[in-house]
Amino acid sequence: MHTLVLASTPSLLPLMVRGALLSPLKRPHADAPFPGTRLTVPALRVSVAHLTAYERACAFPTGRAELPVTYPHVLGFPLTMRLMSERAFPLPLLGLVHTSIDITQEWGPSPSDLYELSVHIRELLAHRRGTEAVVVTELRTAGAPVWRSTSTYLARHRTSTAPDSGPDETAEPAPPLPSLASWRLGGELGRRYAAASGDRNPIHLHPLTARLFGFPRAIAHGMWTVARCLAEHGAHGPVHVRARFRAPVLLPGRVTYAAKGGAFELRDGTGERVHLSGEVRPYEDRL
Repeated sequence: MHTLVLASTPSLLPLMVRGALLSPLKRPHADAPFPGTRLTVPALRVSVAHLTAYERACAFPTGRAELPVTYPHVLGFPLTMRLMSERAFPLPLLGLVHTSIDITQEWGPSPSDLYELSVHIRELLAHRRGTEAVVVTELRTAGAPVWRSTSTYLARHRTSTAPDSGPDETAEPAPPLPSLASWRLGGELGRRYAAASGDRNPIHLHPLTARLFGFPRAIAHGMWTVARCLAEHGAHGPVHVRARFRAPVLLPGRVTYAAKGGAFELRDGTGERVHLSGEVRPYEDRL
C-alpha cells in the first residue's frame, strides 16, 4: 500500500458526480482489484462553524471540549469518496449502502488539536447480497492514535455466495430494549444533515430523487441515526461503538429510541421494526 499526501480534504460534489458517472461501468466482484492507496491529510484543523452545524443537526451539545464520537467519520468522508469515485474502485458509487460501522476512540479528541487524517480500503468481501468494501478511517495527533473506524459498504448484485444460515430458531429471542424516547423526524432532515456533513446522496434529499433508487420517500442518513442515538446516550471519552444499519428510516416519520446499559436501538414509530442496532462499551472493555 502506498500513501498519497493531500494538503486538505477534497471537495465532495465533483467526486460524487464523477462516481455517479462511472457507476454504470463498474463490474463489482469480491475478487476484483481495488485502489491500494492510503490518502492522508497530515495537518487538519477542525472548523468551529462546521463542527457546530454538525452538533446541532445531530443534537449533540455545542461548545464542548471534545468532538462528538461520530464527527471524525464526517472529516474522513471526502477521502472515502475520493477513493470510491476512482475508476479503479470496482463497486458502483450509485446504490452503495453503508451497512455497519465500528469505532474505537482511545480518548476524547479536542476540537483545537492538529490532526493527521487517513483513509484506506482494507479489503473487499463476498456478501450474500453482493460485495462489501471495508473502509478504515484513522485520526492521529502528535503521532498517537486517537480514533479509528471500520465501515462496510455494500454493492448489491447477483452472487453465488450462499445465504447466511440465520439465527438458531431454538434460541430464546432477546428481550426488547426499553423505549426511552420518541422523535418526530421532518422531511427536511436529510437536507439539513447533508448541509452539515457534506453527504448529498440523492436518496436523502427529496422524495423525487429517492424514488429513482426505489425508495417511496427520502431516507435519513445512516450516520445521522447513529449520531443521534449516541448523542442521546451521552457517549464520550475512551469508548468502543458498534452499529449495524438494519432498515432505512423514511422521512418524514417517527422513530423510537430504546436502550439498556450499553445496548441501543432505533425502531419505527410502532416500536417493532428495527432500523439500527448498536452497542457502546468503555475502551477497556473491548467489543
